[in-house]
Amino acid sequence: MFKSFISYYKPYKLIFTLDMLASFFVSAIAMIYPILTQVMLEDFIPNQKINLVIIFGITLLFLYLIRMYLKYFVQYYGHCMGVKMQADMRRDMFKKLEKMPFSFYDEHESGKIMSRLVNDLQVVSELAHHGPENIFICGFMILGSFIYLAILNWALTLIIFACVPVLIFISLFMRKRMDDAFTKTRIETAVINSNLESSISGIRVTKAYNNEDFEEKKFQKGNDNFVKARSKAYKRMGQFGASTGFITDVFNVIVLLAGGIFLYFNKINFAEYSAFIVSVNLFITPLTTLINFVETYQDGVTGFRRFYEIMQLAEENDYKEIKNLKLSGDISFKDVSFKYNSSNDILNNFSLDIKKGEKVALVGPSGGGKTTICHLLPHFYDINSGDILFDDISINKISNYDLRNNIGIVQQDVFLFNDSIKENIRYGKLSATDEEVYKAAKLAKIDEDILKMPNGYDTIIGERGVKLSGGQKQRLSIARVFLKDPSILILDEATSALDNATELQIEEALAELSKNRTTLVVAHRLSTIFNSDVICVIEEGKLKEKGNHEELLKQNGIYKRLYESTIK
Repeated sequence: MFKSFISYYKPYKLIFTLDMLASFFVSAIAMIYPILTQVMLEDFIPNQKINLVIIFGITLLFLYLIRMYLKYFVQYYGHCMGVKMQADMRRDMFKKLEKMPFSFYDEHESGKIMSRLVNDLQVVSELAHHGPENIFICGFMILGSFIYLAILNWALTLIIFACVPVLIFISLFMRKRMDDAFTKTRIETAVINSNLESSISGIRVTKAYNNEDFEEKKFQKGNDNFVKARSKAYKRMGQFGASTGFITDVFNVIVLLAGGIFLYFNKINFAEYSAFIVSVNLFITPLTTLINFVETYQDGVTGFRRFYEIMQLAEENDYKEIKNLKLSGDISFKDVSFKYNSSNDILNNFSLDIKKGEKVALVGPSGGGKTTICHLLPHFYDINSGDILFDDISINKISNYDLRNNIGIVQQDVFLFNDSIKENIRYGKLSATDEEVYKAAKLAKIDEDILKMPNGYDTIIGERGVKLSGGQKQRLSIARVFLKDPSILILDEATSALDNATELQIEEALAELSKNRTTLVVAHRLSTIFNSDVICVIEEGKLKEKGNHEELLKQNGIYKRLYESTIK
């Protein structure tokens, strides 16, 4: 994990090096003050060298001016480096998420994923900037002050530094408890984000059922858990800070008492004693900075650990032999068995041959495996056994990119982006010209509706197309597929949520879309699939009946019972 974190510094070697050099000179200039104090008390003031006092004062002021600009450099460019590293991590994590299989999203809520992508990486950038800087500056200050104090009086220095092992012991003891507490805080933050995403996305359902109070209570429960987790983290941090703060205060007491005793017995002179007091503060200040940095460190480490967990997950495998393939449309399911994680078999030795250009309808009871078949065709999930062949080529040999490029999907639940109508249609083929977009809209029979809108094709449709009717959303999704022009078409309950009048419009568009394509239709309304070339009855993951409408009615089986139940 540490190597992974360090790798994000590589693109910023120059700015990192300059940042560390600036930090070094900031620390070095700070060390000049106690040395100058000793020289002035021992030499310049007793010997009345007022000119040197003024010269040294002006020199020190000039150095502090340089130090000011160096601090600005460290603060500004150091933070910029941290933000760029954060952006790089977010980019890599987003790329990773884009390559994850569908099963990952089945098991992880989008709000929790967003929390890792945004909140966790925000604190990582603080660690990326302040970590090396604090360790470098504070380490140099502690080492430099120790050497200088030892030169002043090694015996007094050893007495003072005897407190350091105690401080280290307390830090190590408290660190594990803080780590656990801050990890719990991250988890609760992700839960809040997940609840928020769910509640805001479902606000219309909430209002329709007057469940605002329920949503508020659900949110408050997560909010209270976050407060408890954060309070525990702050408790651990408070214990850590109070304990280590007490030890650092002891340093001052030791300097006062031991230094006074050494001064009384002439083991140290007044000038050395004064310089010693100033230098001890140079030691205590960076020590305190490192102690205060522990919160940033814990936040950053837990955030990066959660990022690293995602980055280590297995991606969707797309290293296939066959690429740049244009499918004709022949499909064969060969003894396919499949189940979702920890579920019973959805498909059980399922076999079906679909010829190029055929329109095949899948009907049957809910949960029988119809939608699962639609998910397996674009290789959204790996099958457990058997094979699916496209033009006699195994699905496991075709790259997912090429396979999905040959498949168009129209679903009941249409997802539209908060963008213009034009760009939502163009999503089917990003390189499409405006003329191609307009043609696709006409074929989908949505063109007239679009031209009636205030801004035409540039109309922004809102989140998930909230400003459009159900039929308009569906026809936009059909226009996307027209633009994509795939050889295989999947219609998964594409008209089930529409009224009869709108359904007729959509059916006309779908009929046009299905021409000269292998089409797989899933529908509960049998009236929409009477004209299919083949109707397959799927039940309990198996193909129970197969034929056209008239043939299946003559079989007097499951299909006839389904048909009779719909016409009653």
